[in-house]
Amino acid sequence: MPVNPPSPRDSEAKLHHILLCATQTFAEQGFEGTSMRDISRATGVSLSGLYYYFASKQKLLYLIQYNAFTFIMERLQSRLQAVNDPAVRLRALVHNHIDYFLSHPSEMKVLAHEEEALDPPFREELAAIKRRYYALAREVFDGVAVEGLAPGIQPRVAVLSLFGMMNWVYKWHNPEIDPGAEELTNVIVGIFLNGVLEEKATLLATGSPARTGD
Repeated sequence: MPVNPPSPRDSEAKLHHILLCATQTFAEQGFEGTSMRDISRATGVSLSGLYYYFASKQKLLYLIQYNAFTFIMERLQSRLQAVNDPAVRLRALVHNHIDYFLSHPSEMKVLAHEEEALDPPFREELAAIKRRYYALAREVFDGVAVEGLAPGIQPRVAVLSLFGMMNWVYKWHNPEIDPGAEELTNVIVGIFLNGVLEEKATLLATGSPARTGD
């Protein structure tokens, strides 16, 4: 059912309304399966009104992804400013990411499913934003590595594996039975730094006996 759009005089609120409804529609129907007419029905905004704000469906998808990544990065940078401890900085990175996506499930689904749907130049512009986010995460990881908390792990593999854990949450997280952002952050950071195996079970993962000190 369409939501009543904001007053035509409130352009910023109307823009936010369209992006929110478009995100939900893309998440439910997929980018390719959604038309501008579908978005018009979902928003209660006429087609001509939509095209006044957005030249194309591509521009809508780009802005959804741009706004999400920009918000995540700016909030993370703010949270890291006063934090020096590497492990605490790692936790801030994970919590910032998880907290956003648990509270924005439609955005998370769109980011995960539609990253290849953008055409140039939007694809290149978004890729540049993602590289900046990766660089920030790599900076956080490098601090952890210097402290010896992640020995022997290739940095690129480590950072991309961490993003894999965080981004996959949308596929299985059930808010009725699964933990919230705080507890989930603790679990992910714990697995990332310490693994899930007991020391004596290292053989299962490495093929080599764990050192027991004998």
